[in-house]
Amino acid sequence: MLECLLFMDERPSLILLQRQIASCTRCPRLVEHRQQAGETKRRVYQDWDYWSRPVPSFGDPNARVLAIGLAPAAHGGNRTGRMFTGDASARFLMDSLYEVGFASQRTSEHRDDGLTLRGMYLTAAARCAPPADRPSIEELGKCASYLKRELDLLSHVRVVLVLGRIAFDAYLRLVLPGKARSGFAFRHGARYEVLAGTPVLYVSYYPSPRNHRTGRLTRESFVDVLQRAWQEAGLG
Repeated sequence: MLECLLFMDERPSLILLQRQIASCTRCPRLVEHRQQAGETKRRVYQDWDYWSRPVPSFGDPNARVLAIGLAPAAHGGNRTGRMFTGDASARFLMDSLYEVGFASQRTSEHRDDGLTLRGMYLTAAARCAPPADRPSIEELGKCASYLKRELDLLSHVRVVLVLGRIAFDAYLRLVLPGKARSGFAFRHGARYEVLAGTPVLYVSYYPSPRNHRTGRLTRESFVDVLQRAWQEAGLG
């Protein structure tokens, strides 16, 4: 059941939104890809019953930090049914979130593992696993209404943390539609006051295996951004 992905005190409006997300079929290319991944499977996951649907967001309904990733991985979130669960990116992310205080445990392997988030809500620019991890602009546009609705419902958010360039661009398109965005450069560790009345924006590289194995994103530099976001949000 979808409710098991969320906190028991989750607002009914957030539950309804996540149900709508989980049943979305707006993008035929993504529908085909996510379903195909669940049929072919990786050898190590042959015994898994893949989720193979759009992946709901999850976290603290009173979150002061909204973290936006790229999209579920075909054999990660698309398999487990929970954002940032069951792959190398999730392991890097959750270990860092636990270090700062956002996560109740260091691991995120399946949606019934007891993980909860404090002060953070996890979402993504695209809710379906895209081929080659590259959703199109049109596909991102179709998902944007879900992100906008989450921002409206999560009324305590003070900080938006974007994980990667695609999430960065998707968020700025949403907040500054039709406006010049040349003053906002994608740079790890950057902090921007985008628009009056909107949350402060923090920027990080995506916690992908490529980025942390090559040293482009170190655990220390990532934890530093998380700690700054924690303090900016007034989480103590």
